[in-house]
Amino acid sequence: MNYTDVLSLIGGLCLFLFGMQVMGNGLEKRAGSKLSTFIGRLTTNRIMGFFTGVCVTAVIQSSSATTVMVVGFVNSGVMSLKQAINVIMGANVGTTVTAWILSLAGIEGSNFFVSMLKPTNFTPILALIGIVLYLFMKSDKHKDIGMILLGFATLMFGMDAMSDSVAGLRHVPEFTSLMTAFSNPILGVLAGALLTAIIQSSSASVGILQALSSTGTVSIGATIPIIFGQNIGTCITALLSSVGTTKNAKRTSFVHLSFNVIGCMLWLVIFSVARIAVPALASFVDNNMANEVSIAVIHSAFNIACTLCLLPAAGLLEKLAIKLVPDAKETEELTAIDERLLATPAFAIDRCRTLTREMADCAVDALRSSLDSLKSYTPEAAEEIRNAEDKTDRYEDILGSFLVKLSAQELSKADSTETSKMLHMIGDFERISDHAVNIIESAEEMREKGFTFTEQAQKEIEIMVEAVRDIVERAYRAYVDGDSSLALRVEPLEQVIDNLKKQIRAHHILRLQAGDCSIEVGFVLSDLLTNLERVSDHCSNIAGCIIEMKHSDLDLHQYLGELRSTDENFLREYEEMQKKYSLA
Repeated sequence: MNYTDVLSLIGGLCLFLFGMQVMGNGLEKRAGSKLSTFIGRLTTNRIMGFFTGVCVTAVIQSSSATTVMVVGFVNSGVMSLKQAINVIMGANVGTTVTAWILSLAGIEGSNFFVSMLKPTNFTPILALIGIVLYLFMKSDKHKDIGMILLGFATLMFGMDAMSDSVAGLRHVPEFTSLMTAFSNPILGVLAGALLTAIIQSSSASVGILQALSSTGTVSIGATIPIIFGQNIGTCITALLSSVGTTKNAKRTSFVHLSFNVIGCMLWLVIFSVARIAVPALASFVDNNMANEVSIAVIHSAFNIACTLCLLPAAGLLEKLAIKLVPDAKETEELTAIDERLLATPAFAIDRCRTLTREMADCAVDALRSSLDSLKSYTPEAAEEIRNAEDKTDRYEDILGSFLVKLSAQELSKADSTETSKMLHMIGDFERISDHAVNIIESAEEMREKGFTFTEQAQKEIEIMVEAVRDIVERAYRAYVDGDSSLALRVEPLEQVIDNLKKQIRAHHILRLQAGDCSIEVGFVLSDLLTNLERVSDHCSNIAGCIIEMKHSDLDLHQYLGELRSTDENFLREYEEMQKKYSLA
């Protein structure tokens, strides 16, 4: 093996790792919206959790990435530790799909259709299709598919380059001796763990082993402990990802480690004892050379066997993790979204949706309480409203900083639009909670100073308050249900509330001129009307974001302008709201 072979090996390894990364990213991005639905399906049912782990890992081609996601989910409260254990076990089985794809390189045959199953024959066709889709197609879907095909082609070219570069090693006695040394189970496990820990991908390290097997000098007996060790080495990624996380997130990474270590030790003992007890087995594994297919078989069989043994013991693994990472006295409050979720935008967006919904609930509840307090004020309610406003501020800080980072990732057009609109909506929900505090302050000022509104002013305020309740409920329901048709019914009511504010102020001036109302009460009334009207403005903004998410190419201002002047439904709704909330 000369220096050109070494350079070819390095280049092939680089192409292989890069292709795997590109293909995984493309698959993840293309399937992201579907992957996110798995979160909702995860229950305490261990079988469902297991198959979720299998499917997700098979799609994104990396058990390390799946485990890092799971650590992030547990850290963010999306998933419980018990659910995470089942998913991690499934991820170990799902990652074996990559080895089977790579094993296609070993196909031989003179038949045209059989020969076309060999990656070196069909990869150039995939590369051609991929580059056409990526360079000449405009839609995100086609570009993502092109990226997946290009990633796969790069991966297979890298695999082929590695195999060619190490082919000469079969004649090198030192290499043969090295491979023989790995027949020692302990050395094999350490070699597999070290290689996988360095490149942080068991799929990639299995691929490298498959490439080395093309020399014909790697025995089955040497590959088995190396594959055992690879399962331990892949835990390093999850362990690193758990640094600085919650207790349960740390426990998740330790579950991953303990599952793989226990599985490795168990089957290493069984394998070693079997070799000693059954000489025919020892002769078979030592004298028969491994190839791409046999390595894929061993990789799958080992991970499935580990899962069959340990899946029923998931509860014990959970208890072990709790022992390794005991509870400590700590105050858990609203924490930042785990930035590990940025690696999987679909899941990150789903987490942001959940927190935005919680923020909306908090802000709307505060607003409802403040409106109730205009009639029945209590100090306890006032404190709850202020606490809710503080909480929405924290939500805005956490969501705002995370959404900005998320928007910098490679997102589909729909996800990019939703991320942008969520940024706008959290600002509106936060401002609604601010106005809730302002409204309660108006109620407190009236009580402290002994002010009262005239009977007519009180009736007018009650009408406007009911209109604001109505618009808040419409905007909230439209947001929660993603109902753009209900969102369209917000704008007519916002126009009515604007008119109500003008009419009530005009009536107040008349009462002021007649001496029926004082200037001091007028200041409170003016503040109250301003806050009520601005709540309706923010509801209008939220409704506008919902409409734009449904119609991403829409010019909202132009669209609403046309609705106000020409749309029969808009005009009908406006007339109905005018009658319903008339001051007459």
